[in-house]
Amino acid sequence: MRTHSGSPRPLKVGAVIITMGNRPEELRALLDSVAKQDGDPVEVVVVGNGSPVPDVPDGVRTVELPENLGIPGGRNVGIEAFGPSGSEVDILLFLDDDGLLAHHDTAELCRQAFADDPKLGIISFRIADPDTGETQRRHVPRLRASDPMRSSRVTTFLGGANAVRTRVFAEVGGLPDEFFYAHEETDLAWRALDAGWVIDYRSDMVLYHPTTAPSRHAVYHRMVARNRVWLARRNLPALLVPVYLGVWLLLTLARRPSRPALKAWFGGFREGWTTACGPRRPMKWRTVWRLTRLGRPPVI
Repeated sequence: MRTHSGSPRPLKVGAVIITMGNRPEELRALLDSVAKQDGDPVEVVVVGNGSPVPDVPDGVRTVELPENLGIPGGRNVGIEAFGPSGSEVDILLFLDDDGLLAHHDTAELCRQAFADDPKLGIISFRIADPDTGETQRRHVPRLRASDPMRSSRVTTFLGGANAVRTRVFAEVGGLPDEFFYAHEETDLAWRALDAGWVIDYRSDMVLYHPTTAPSRHAVYHRMVARNRVWLARRNLPALLVPVYLGVWLLLTLARRPSRPALKAWFGGFREGWTTACGPRRPMKWRTVWRLTRLGRPPVI
């Protein structure tokens, strides 16, 4: 979009942060890091996901939900707070409430990246421990993850440290509410890729976040398994569904989880087959080939 003088206007950036209200100091530090971004101010919406929102600075909008809608549900409410599909802004940042933007130029880097590449739909930031600077392997959204400092095209993104062009939501829809937690990013990523968008991992866009294990959540193993099945049922060509899920079954067994974890996993796997997963829109075979050329065929 151009201004009346004919020069392109800076892309408008907003941010969505969901909170359970239990990390007020970390939330305030995150908001301060967003407020310090170079360029035009970033508009912020904080969504209290089934809880009151702690005190926030003037100018930060808040939405308090009467119940916890899960991560995708809460983020979808944040998107709509910026108008239908986030249409009041061009770019939305999604940031974990215990994270912290490491640098002042992240919003400007996002503006430049999206302005330079009209097909760029999503950017995945690098997550680094604030004390050690280390990036966990699981936070690099590609199979070849040994060098977290290498930026690249990827096939998915990190849920609490990313930027999305709002036209993506207008075209392919938001995050899948029913997932509640786990794999909702990959569901959106696959739909975006199928629509012709591209996704970048950028090592120079950094969110500081304490090192954690995803299994700290009590529902982790059940949700991961159930949503993996839903992901396949919703998005993959029929021929690939059993292949994808068979590979993940073998990988899960190879990791030798504890007996309670394995029991929860199989319970979730069964639930994924026996419950409604939302609309099925299988990706095109050319998207399967795109994913394969990017290094992650949709069978793993």
